Amino acid sequence: MTVVIDDPLIASMAIRRMLPIHESSRRLRELCRECPRVYGVAVMGDLSRRRWWPLAEVLTTDRLHRMFQAGVAEADSPTAVTRQLAATLAHVVVGRVLPLLMLEGRSWDTGLENLWVHVDSEGAIDWVGVADPCLRALPDDPSLVARRSVGRSAHDGIVALPGEAALTTWVAHRSHRALGPLFSRLAEVGGGAVPVPAMWHITGGMVVGAATRIPLLARSSEIVGMRRAQALLDALVDFGVAVRGTSRPSRKPLLN
Repeated sequence: MTVVIDDPLIASMAIRRMLPIHESSRRLRELCRECPRVYGVAVMGDLSRRRWWPLAEVLTTDRLHRMFQAGVAEADSPTAVTRQLAATLAHVVVGRVLPLLMLEGRSWDTGLENLWVHVDSEGAIDWVGVADPCLRALPDDPSLVARRSVGRSAHDGIVALPGEAALTTWVAHRSHRALGPLFSRLAEVGGGAVPVPAMWHITGGMVVGAATRIPLLARSSEIVGMRRAQALLDALVDFGVAVRGTSRPSRKPLLN
């Protein structure tokens, strides 16, 4: 039996105006009802900022260094800790938005300046927020269609991109611009224990895993979800990162 957890941080959100991102995040939380922070994001305007900080601070403060040192003190393996932190950063930027992209053809902005993270009492990242709640979506998105049908503006928290190719390329571009400097900073903090290409390979493996897992959780089309995940990987390869462990572009089915 599934246990429904009443998360106090989610319960305390003060949503003054319901936007498409709120509706999407509610649906994403249903994918893992016992751990409702696993999927979906918070909107920073809805909550107190205690224990929240902008992800961009990783580049300008010693936060990542402190997280690395805490991990090494516990695990005594710089390589394992660096790989874990790379996976955490990849999940914050790409892993969080991927279920929304796969299931609803929507995405929030994964740019570094838009993402915030919440940390628990031990300083570990346990949730993600966005400063700008506007979603990008496909032209036939139900919210966009509904707004057009009643003559309302289609820009109330959601805007259309021309199609799946444009959407997945935009997500890949914004994610690439975010993860690139984050991974470089992590490689510096970790003393080169894990090279940046290996961090991108970790990211690719995460996408492949989600492409298999998310449709099963949502009982949705595996074909659609995998097609969108594949398109995201293709776009990242086109931006020159080794998400498949190779620099040669590939159009094969979900290889890593």
